[in-house]
Amino acid sequence: MSKRYNVAIMGATGAVGQEFLNLIEERNFPFAELRLLASSRSAGKKISFMGKEYTVEETTEDSFKDIDIALFAGGGASKTFAPAAVKAGAVVIDNSSTFRMDPEVPLVVPEVNPEAIAEHKGIIANPNCSTIIMVMALKPLENLSKIKRVVVSTYQAVSGGGKEAMAELEQQVQDLVAGRPVKAEILPGASLERHYQIAFNLLPQIDVFKENLYTKEEMKMIDETRKIMSRPDMRITATTIRVPVYRSHAESVNVEFADEVTVEAARKAIAAFPGAELNDDPATQSYPQPLNTSGKNDVEVGRIRKDESVEHGLNLWVCGDQIRKGAALNALQIAEYMIDHDMLKK
Repeated sequence: MSKRYNVAIMGATGAVGQEFLNLIEERNFPFAELRLLASSRSAGKKISFMGKEYTVEETTEDSFKDIDIALFAGGGASKTFAPAAVKAGAVVIDNSSTFRMDPEVPLVVPEVNPEAIAEHKGIIANPNCSTIIMVMALKPLENLSKIKRVVVSTYQAVSGGGKEAMAELEQQVQDLVAGRPVKAEILPGASLERHYQIAFNLLPQIDVFKENLYTKEEMKMIDETRKIMSRPDMRITATTIRVPVYRSHAESVNVEFADEVTVEAARKAIAAFPGAELNDDPATQSYPQPLNTSGKNDVEVGRIRKDESVEHGLNLWVCGDQIRKGAALNALQIAEYMIDHDMLKK
């Protein structure tokens, strides 16, 4: 009989937590016991999964007894409960930003830097969703020629702002069509002083502004990409935009290389890279779109063309489901890698 593992999902009632459940079933993940955890507000809720009804438990420091793998869906609670889970003997795969830039914690995209998993001391960090989507396109290109500089602009779905942001977009569209006044209470961030309409609009702010006038989201992309790709010298600049799309982030990525990389070589490298899918045929108007990548595991790359303003440059258009590959799938792939390489206790 193959090994099976006791799994806890913290944040089980949220979008990423629910995606964990979908993927565990889809991928036939080898779990024995499944423990669903959430805040006190969600404790007591019933969730039906694979023919069994589970009761959501309030997360406490004692929630991780006998757990092998703790999948954290994200949020500030990671700072409190991740050390408790590790102390109880679990390996934590954390989707929050709490540990990403901690030099003692690996930041992992399994297709890009799986070797970093072995360095963990109980916690493995899942990168920011936009970062994951971008490095899935950058890594096969870095294998062709050293990347000198990256300029990225993101077009991020409202689901990245949570269920409330999605509901606000829907309500705003309904109000606009009906000729009613539009309310904005969530975006660009519920805790921020000012809020703006997202329906038929774009918001050039995701998270708070830092002293250098970049947003926290933009700096995540810069710092995390360097860490994942072991390229502290890589020059990166980012602009992150919230767009009125429900699900799946899109990114315009400009890459400058040390040496010539042809469009054809880039296409072949991306097509051959696990987890990436080439969708690039201008003759038939085929290119990545949020609608086509929503609910999809692979990151699509297209609109590959030469940047004629620099000696060795390419432009790319990348789309990926930020709840799947950008969050839950990436974390589950880390757990699968550890199982495949016998890195977990029975």
